[in-house]
Amino acid sequence: MVSSPPTRVANQSRPLLGIGLKVLSVGVFLAMASLLKAAKGIPPGEMVFFRSLFALVPIVAFLAWRRELYTGTRTSRPGGHLLRGGIGVFGQGLGFYALTQLPLAEVTAIQYTLPLLTVVAGALFLGENVRAYRWSAVILGMVGVAIIIWPRLTVFGGGEVIDGTHPGWGAISALTGCVFAAIAYVQVRRLVATERSSTIVLYYSLMCALLALLTFPFGWVLPDPATFLMLVFAGIFGGIGQVTLTESFRQADMSVVAPFEYVSLIFALIVGYVIFGDVPTLPMLLGSAILIGAGVFVIYREHQLGLARARDAATP
Repeated sequence: MVSSPPTRVANQSRPLLGIGLKVLSVGVFLAMASLLKAAKGIPPGEMVFFRSLFALVPIVAFLAWRRELYTGTRTSRPGGHLLRGGIGVFGQGLGFYALTQLPLAEVTAIQYTLPLLTVVAGALFLGENVRAYRWSAVILGMVGVAIIIWPRLTVFGGGEVIDGTHPGWGAISALTGCVFAAIAYVQVRRLVATERSSTIVLYYSLMCALLALLTFPFGWVLPDPATFLMLVFAGIFGGIGQVTLTESFRQADMSVVAPFEYVSLIFALIVGYVIFGDVPTLPMLLGSAILIGAGVFVIYREHQLGLARARDAATP
């Protein structure tokens, strides 16, 4: 699932620990998504509120354990955190709506467009120099996502109802949610210039929870006890996922850790089939393979560019 991006890399000496934490974060985020999908009848804005509010529990506990809680609350840019939270609310809400309309693995696959859209957002909003290699990967990835969502977007696909769901609108929402997430990543890039990692992680969940409250007049429902517990644990798992994701990039280089994001598709296929009875389609599998290939290439290219920048910096 779409998550808060890591904000810095501190220690690159424990690759196996970094990989283990990354895979753990993937599993925890998938558990979060599964609980939200199982919480029937809950509006997306209400899901965002529970996910963000109860994510604060493990985040605050982790920051207190690292003795970063006090420094984490200090910020010189509350407006920047508010902006990121506003973008995040839209991105999460669209992603959570997609979960209610599409198979779990299909939403997971569509969200693989995020690294590619982040390249585009960096070029548009930050003026980053993106050359032909990465643009080629972006175009290839867009072909992959088109293969996945095209069966959902027939002439009348947007309004088609299948077993009480609207898969056409679900596919559009999943992709649009990734666009918002990519823009949120740009805002993180701006915040890291002055803000600590702990501050960014803490204020993201806090701002999302507060802003999600604004959706209350649009039809929140009172969940039954079982659904309430699902929402609470979805939030807690989301917070644990953020902590383990951040720590994975603290322990190992991004190019080592990031490709393990793609094991989420294997987990999602298993969980979707066993729990929700979802059977993967050929277009979804083919499009996912293309997306994964494009994403891995972008990660590899970023690693190569990082090495080049390091060499340039070390040259007198």
